[in-house]
Amino acid sequence: MSWVTELARPEIVSLEAYQNAAWEPNLTRLNANELPWRVPGDDSCAGLNRYPEPPSNALLHRLAALYEVAEDRVLATRGSDEAIDLLIRAFCRCGSDAVLVCPPTFGMYTVAARIQGAAVVSVPLRPADFSLDEAAVLRNAAPPVKIVFLCSPNNPTGNLLDEQAILRIAAQLAGRALVVVDEAYLEFAGAASLAQRIPQQTNLCVLRTLSKAHGLAGARLGTLIADPEIIALAGKVIPPYAITQLTVEAASRLLDPSSSPAREERLEMIRSERQRVSCALSSSPLVTRVWPSAANFVLAEFRDAATALLRARRADFLVRDARIHPELPQALRITIGASVQNTRLLAALA
Repeated sequence: MSWVTELARPEIVSLEAYQNAAWEPNLTRLNANELPWRVPGDDSCAGLNRYPEPPSNALLHRLAALYEVAEDRVLATRGSDEAIDLLIRAFCRCGSDAVLVCPPTFGMYTVAARIQGAAVVSVPLRPADFSLDEAAVLRNAAPPVKIVFLCSPNNPTGNLLDEQAILRIAAQLAGRALVVVDEAYLEFAGAASLAQRIPQQTNLCVLRTLSKAHGLAGARLGTLIADPEIIALAGKVIPPYAITQLTVEAASRLLDPSSSPAREERLEMIRSERQRVSCALSSSPLVTRVWPSAANFVLAEFRDAATALLRARRADFLVRDARIHPELPQALRITIGASVQNTRLLAALA
């Protein structure tokens, strides 16, 4: 028995996955209870009256090429949120197991754990710079912790976590817990992905998404990158036909390598604007601190966050209230927009 099957929920290990109807596009489909005609206005390539390929080999090929990993290490999910949920449901028993999070961080790790009935162990980032407290993570990652969630660049603080610290944590927890690194904002940092380290560190999992740098938030397409055995286990839990035909077609088309130059140009524009917005906020009398960011947003601490929120709204802007995090009592998270939008917001907060 492998360490994955020993760590996972036994009922998931023994689960016989749902079998989709056979998908052979060259044959007439009378096996899936579909309507034989397209509805008026359906201009999709495959026809929305048909279930999509489960999963789409073309899409997996595109995602594997994009992230430079083998196809058997990739699972397409409905955003990173679904990947988080799948891992917790596959590995954490209700009322027995736990996940570890490092606040302030993305709230879905805790929400998904609570839904599953798993406990949540909290090991805060260091308050001075929101760096990872490696020793504290390892002290608190004893059983019943099955999954350690680390977000890098971290949301909402924007900073990259120390790569070597993450790898040391994963090595120390090998065979005992998964270390899941959420790289939703990695493209804005220009840093290398830890996905390339998975073959050597098999308890390491990486989450990627097309919602941020690729501009496909409405398509809801994320990617779990992990050891093939973990991918197979999560594949038992994901619902059939999870990725819609419209998403498959849009992503397959928009992930063509020819789109890379335009994407890189947009990323560089965001990085440049991020620097401009950070500098301008730092000089505002309303702001007491702006934290360094490697993402497409900046986190700023205000003298009076409520007043800043009101000023932004009066200028027709919504910014994220980060005060829900106890560690950030006067902080707001501001997404980097287009240049003209940033200029208007900065004027409102001047």
